[in-house]
Amino acid sequence: MTAASPHSDSLVVLFGATAGAYGAKLGSDERELILLVWQVVDLHSKKVGTLHKCLVKADNLELSDECGEVTGLTPEGLSKAEPLDRVLQQFSQLVSSDLKALGRNTYTFCTDGQLLIRQVLHPEASKKNLLLSDCFYSFYDLRKEFHDCYPNVAPVKDQTIHSMAEYIGFRINEAEEDFGVWQVKAMVAIIFSMLPDTCVADHRFTVPETVKYKYETGPCSKSEAVDSETVIRARGLPWQSSDQDIARFFKGLNIAKGGVALCLNAQGRRNGEALVRFVNSEQRDLALERHKHHMGSRYIEVYKATGEEFLKIAGGTSNEVAQFLSKENQVIIRMRGLPFTATPEDVLGFLGPECPVTGGKEGLLFVKYPDGRPTGDAFVLFACEEYAQNALKKHKEILGKRYIELFRSTAAEVQQVLNRYMSTPLIPTLPTPIIPVMPPPYTIAAGSVRDCVRLRGLPYTAGIDDILEFMGDATADIKPHGVHMVLNQQGRPSGDAFIQMKSSDRAFLVAQKCHKKMMKDRYVEVFQCSGEEMNFVLMGGTLNRSGLSPPPCLSPPAYAFQTAAAVIPTEAALYQSQALLPQTRSQQASAAVAAAAAAAAASPAVTYYPTQAAQLYMNYTAYYPSPPVSPTTVGYITAPQAAVAAAASATHTPMLPQPGALVRMQGLPYNAGMKEILSFFQGYQYAPDDYNGLIQINDQARSVLQAPKDWVCL
Repeated sequence: MTAASPHSDSLVVLFGATAGAYGAKLGSDERELILLVWQVVDLHSKKVGTLHKCLVKADNLELSDECGEVTGLTPEGLSKAEPLDRVLQQFSQLVSSDLKALGRNTYTFCTDGQLLIRQVLHPEASKKNLLLSDCFYSFYDLRKEFHDCYPNVAPVKDQTIHSMAEYIGFRINEAEEDFGVWQVKAMVAIIFSMLPDTCVADHRFTVPETVKYKYETGPCSKSEAVDSETVIRARGLPWQSSDQDIARFFKGLNIAKGGVALCLNAQGRRNGEALVRFVNSEQRDLALERHKHHMGSRYIEVYKATGEEFLKIAGGTSNEVAQFLSKENQVIIRMRGLPFTATPEDVLGFLGPECPVTGGKEGLLFVKYPDGRPTGDAFVLFACEEYAQNALKKHKEILGKRYIELFRSTAAEVQQVLNRYMSTPLIPTLPTPIIPVMPPPYTIAAGSVRDCVRLRGLPYTAGIDDILEFMGDATADIKPHGVHMVLNQQGRPSGDAFIQMKSSDRAFLVAQKCHKKMMKDRYVEVFQCSGEEMNFVLMGGTLNRSGLSPPPCLSPPAYAFQTAAAVIPTEAALYQSQALLPQTRSQQASAAVAAAAAAAAASPAVTYYPTQAAQLYMNYTAYYPSPPVSPTTVGYITAPQAAVAAAASATHTPMLPQPGALVRMQGLPYNAGMKEILSFFQGYQYAPDDYNGLIQINDQARSVLQAPKDWVCL
C-alpha cells in the first residue's frame, strides 16, 4: 500500500476532536486528541469503505465544558480507550484492509481544514515521541478544494462543513448521528459533488498540502526580501534550545529554509528569543495560535515580527559565511576559547576521528577581527547528529593550554557573530565617560564590618518607598543615604538593592527578620554583608555561596569620596571631555565648595537614597559575543545620557585620583615594550616621568580579560 501519491486512487476522509477547543480553535489549547473518525473513498468508482470511529485515551482525561457538550463523550468512556500510538497502528491496518477490498493501492488524507493535521496530530506525536507514517505529511484541505471547484462561495476561512453541505444541498441530521460520524458522511458527499461527472468545473484532486519532514538549515542574505507577514518572534525559550528544538515546537508547520534565527544579547549570549520565518502567511497565522504552548516545562510566547527584524538577526553579507553555510542539512557546533595560534589541523586533531568534520578544513570557519586577528571562536560543520554529539562530549577539554567550550549553534548565530566582529572598529572610539559607581556627598562603607544588607529578588516595580515599607521598624536604623538601588544596563531595576545599617547588630537583626518576607507577590532574600562586599558587587563583581568573584575590570580605580565640604555636585560625572588636558583648578574648586555648601544647607535631615543621577548603572559593554553560560568579558560602567550631558556642561573639578585618565590597550604585540607604547602615544599629553603609570597585565588578570596581552596606561 502506498500513501500520499500526487494522483491517488483514493482519499481517506479524516475527522478528529480534542479534549478542549473545537472548530476554528482546534489545537490552540494544547489539549490531546480523543476522537478519530475516517472512511476510505474510491475516487474512480465512487465507492466507500467502512466508516470507522475510534476513541483515543488521553493522558489527561478531563474534558472541557465545550468538548463534553459537543461530542457527548465522557472521561469514563475515554478511560477504556487505547492510547494514541495503538490507535494509529489500528488505523493503518484498517485503512490497508479497506483499500484492498476496494482494489486500490494509494491514498491521501482529506480533512476539514488544516488544523487536525498541523495543529493536533503532528504536535502531539512530537511531544509523545511518536513517529508518524508518511501519509500524515500530505493531505487535501477540503475547504480549499471546495473553493477551487466553486469559486463563488464564501472565502476559505469562513467555510464549514455545514456551509459546504448546505451549498450542495446535502441534508445533515446531527440528532441521528454520533459526533464525528455525520461530519465524515457530509465530507464524503461534498467530495462526490466535486468529481468530474457531477460538477461542471471538472475538479480533480492533484495538488495536496504538504508538511515538511524536517527543518532545513541555510544562509540568509541581507539583500533577500522577507515578507513581514511570514515572521514571528518566540520568547521565553530555554537558553540551551537549538534551531531544531524550535522547529520541533512548531512541528506541523512549514518553516522556511534557514528560517530560525536565535537572538543574542549585547554580551553575545542567547536571550531566550528567536525569530522564525514561515513559508507563507497562512503558516505564520497558525504559528500565532501556539502562543503560550509549552516547550518542556516552559511556556513560549509567540508574537508577530517583521522581515526587517529577521534580516537584522539572520542576514549576512560575507561570501565566506555564505560558502560555509551553503552545505545543506549540517549540524553546526560553535567552539570558543581556542588558542590564538590554533590552526585547522589543531582543531581537527582536537575533534578526532570519532567526529569527522564535513569537508575537512572546509567545514571550519574561524572568526576573526577585521584586521585578521583571531578571536578564539570557530564554527564547525558535522554531517549528522551523532558526530555533533561526539563533539559536544569534548566540552571543556584541553587544546594547548586552554580548555575549549563547545555549544550547539545555528546558521543565524554564525551570521550574528561574524557581523558583530566584522563591524568592530580597528580603533575604538572613546567610550562614554566613566562615572563613579557611588558619587554622592557621603562616605560609603568600605571596611569588613558586616553592617550592610543585600536585598535580592525585589519586584522590578519596587521603589525606594516599597523597600522602606518592607523594612518596617528597621527603617530607623538605616544610615542617611543608605539605600542603593542597582540598575541594569538599560537603566531599569535589576531586582537587587543594598542598604547600609547603623551597626552590624542591626544588619543581623534585619537579615533574620526580613529574609524571605513577601514584597507584593514575591519573596525577597535578605543577606548580611560588609561594606567591602557591597562595593565589590557594585563594581561589577559577584557575591554568592562560592565567595567573591572579581569585577570585570583589571584594577578598579580607587574612588575617593570627598567630605561634604569639598565635594562636587552629585549629578556630575567622573570627568569631563576635557579631563585629559591640564587645566586651571582654583576657580573650579571654589565653585565646587560653594555648591556643596549650598546643597548641604538645603538638604533634609534624613535622606535614605541619593538623587536620580547617582543611581547605580551596571552597564557592561561586552566586546566579545559569548555562547550561553560562558563568562562575560571586560566592560565599563558608563553614565546614562543625562549624566553625560551634566558632565559636559559642569564647571567643577574632575574627580580623579590624579590629573590623567585610565586607558586600556588591547591587542599589543607580545614583544611590545614601554618604548613602543610611548612612541604610539606621540603627540598626546601624558606623564613622561611617571613610567609607573604603565602597568602590564599579569597572566591571572589576562584570564579574566581574555585578551592576548594588555597594558593599562595611567
